[in-house]
Amino acid sequence: MQAFAEIAPGKAMTQLSNPPMVFGVIVGNRGFFPDHLARSGRQEMLAALTAKGIKPIVLGENDSKHGAVETRQEAARCADLFKKHREEIGGIVVTLPNFGDERAIAETLRMANLGVPVLMQATPDTPSKMTIRDRRDSFCGKMSACNNLAQYGIPYSLTTLHTEAPNSQQFQNDLDWFQSVCRVVKGLKKLRIGAIGARPAAFNTVRYSEKLLESAGISVETLDLSEVMGRIGRLKDSDTSVVERLKAIRAYVSTNGIPEAALVKMAKLGAVIHTWMQETEVTISAIQCWTSLEEFFGVVPCTVMSMMSDSGLSSACEVDVAGVIGMHALQLASQTPSALLDWNNNYADDPDKAVCFHCSNLPKHFFRDVRMDFQEIIAGTVGKENTFGTCVGQVKSGPMSFARFSTNDREGKMSGYVGEGEFTDDPLETFGGAGVVRIPGLQKLLRFICERGFEHHVAANFSTTASAVHEATTRYLNWDVHWHKGDAPGC
Repeated sequence: MQAFAEIAPGKAMTQLSNPPMVFGVIVGNRGFFPDHLARSGRQEMLAALTAKGIKPIVLGENDSKHGAVETRQEAARCADLFKKHREEIGGIVVTLPNFGDERAIAETLRMANLGVPVLMQATPDTPSKMTIRDRRDSFCGKMSACNNLAQYGIPYSLTTLHTEAPNSQQFQNDLDWFQSVCRVVKGLKKLRIGAIGARPAAFNTVRYSEKLLESAGISVETLDLSEVMGRIGRLKDSDTSVVERLKAIRAYVSTNGIPEAALVKMAKLGAVIHTWMQETEVTISAIQCWTSLEEFFGVVPCTVMSMMSDSGLSSACEVDVAGVIGMHALQLASQTPSALLDWNNNYADDPDKAVCFHCSNLPKHFFRDVRMDFQEIIAGTVGKENTFGTCVGQVKSGPMSFARFSTNDREGKMSGYVGEGEFTDDPLETFGGAGVVRIPGLQKLLRFICERGFEHHVAANFSTTASAVHEATTRYLNWDVHWHKGDAPGC
């Protein structure tokens, strides 16, 4: 479980800390191609990985010929090495400095059986070095290696260009992308989600199947709101956990005009959720809000949830468990906080623009500037004094990736969609947390959402990571995920 990160006073977290990635490396070689290319290619790949802060797990030059894999015996040796580091390795890079032995590569992956993403890289030939001494033929060898992996049923990813030098900028970009893919796959496998409270009766739209999630390796741990209230009732205002949480809230967001009693309630709520998440080893959460907490406790949970999302522990309201999975996937890919928003309003008469809104529990990372206020919608029902705690402000401009996942109960599988757009600087006079988004081909996307019966909630992130999330969920997790590519035909 990711540690619960405390919020630095007065600072929104924009880059979440994660341990360095560890990649297994398979160096391909084929005896009747130049051996020296395997030796130099291994060195070039290791240099490219370490330059990115990636720890390589690879056969040493004394473990096999040039530290490469060509024979079945070398494949077994490499697989045993990978198995010793099973808990560390998040992905595997196959590098082909020459044609490579496609069988040995496939056998290594089959025997290791790590179930992690695999990136296929081939080094390009140089026109002036095409003699028998220096010709690589990796261009051709990559096809043979991929063919074998397809026969073995081993999923793999490809670089942007068919051949890329390890020290090229294109390969460095592809490494960034592949790391995102690996983080999403690892983070969604064996994920534990905390569902705090019951689904609000008025929100059939956030129904989900725990059994389908479990079949995808995702577990849901439940906590009734009565237990939350009971644990809060045992806390004193002077308890260390409450005092520290109250201090963190004041440092996180402007609380001018907010009653002290409401802030203390938020601190107690945050302390209870924090402790429970650590005890049950859940990473992210979905929390009941509307309108039980307001009526029977007297605050909204928005600031508590905003702080969690801002620290990397994504939290969705209305017990939208499937929605928080989208938040978490985007956060894993980008290593920055995510929010859950409503596809809420049109924006004037621009068909590619819309207003995305929530009450709000958006992380501080999303705002131009933010203050704490009361929840204007619920206040009309339960009274203003019971609705303090929202994070109010306009969303800043920047690139946007979005994702929505659902349990498709009729077809018995996980489904969803991803895409990219941008938050704009367009003026907006409203309450809560809101921003204007521009998404090419938005009307096609909205039609797709309605035709397929997806929810009105969507996860958003300041990044361009839709490709990585799509690759991770479709290729390696076998989810049915649509990639909205703007104005491309059929998207």
